[in-house]
Amino acid sequence: MNFTLLSSLFTLLSFVVFIGILYWAFSRQNKARFEELGRSLIDNENGNG
Repeated sequence: MNFTLLSSLFTLLSFVVFIGILYWAFSRQNKARFEELGRSLIDNENGNG
């Protein structure tokens, strides 16, 4: 295996992982959990938590 092939495979793998993270972050299953976490941070800054 030469460097060009390894570099291409690593780039492809990185892209697939990036798309997977985007899918996880924006999936509907996680939306409620992320909104709750976001609200809790704001509440803690205001002294409500």
